[in-house]
Amino acid sequence: MAKKTSQTKTFILRVDSETMSALEAWAADEFRSTNGQLQWIITEALRKSGRLPKKRTTKTEEDENP
Repeated sequence: MAKKTSQTKTFILRVDSETMSALEAWAADEFRSTNGQLQWIITEALRKSGRLPKKRTTKTEEDENP
């Protein structure tokens, strides 16, 4: 697996126990860690709101996924 070139930052997030339980169950259903699920949720929300640039596909990826 290739390493991402961007650096990650850590922060504390306080979540009520009911929300955390739902998040952990969702992460397990998607075969992700809780942290990975949070990253996915945040990234998707940013993309959908237009606040995160869309990923560019390389020529190789276009050839593999027509």
